Amino acid sequence: MSGTTDWWTLAVIVGLAGVSVLTRCFFFILDRPWGLPDWAHRALHYAPVAALSAVVIPEIVMTQGALVSTWQDARLFAALAGACYHFWRRGVLGTMVAGMAVYLPLHLGLGW
Repeated sequence: MSGTTDWWTLAVIVGLAGVSVLTRCFFFILDRPWGLPDWAHRALHYAPVAALSAVVIPEIVMTQGALVSTWQDARLFAALAGACYHFWRRGVLGTMVAGMAVYLPLHLGLGW
C-alpha cells in the first residue's frame, strides 16, 4: 500500500464490512427475543405501498424531470385505465393488461 489514500480506502472497506456484519447478525447476537413496538409494526404495513408509489407516480406524471404539461400523454390514460380496472376487479394481471391495452394504441398509434 502506498500513500494515505490506499490505507484510507482499506479502512473504509473494513469499516463498512464490519457495520454490515453487525447489522445483519444483530438479531442472532441478542440472547432474548426482540420484537417491534406495535406502532412500528402497524407502520410497516404501509411501507410496500409507499415505496411503490414513490417509484410509479413520478414515472407517470413527469417527463425529463418536469411535470407533464399536456393532457395528450398516454401514461396518464393508461394509469387511469389500470386504476379503474383494479378498483373494479382487484386483479394485478388484469390491471397491467388494461393499462397496456390503453397505453400501446395511444403511444404507438397516435404518438403520444
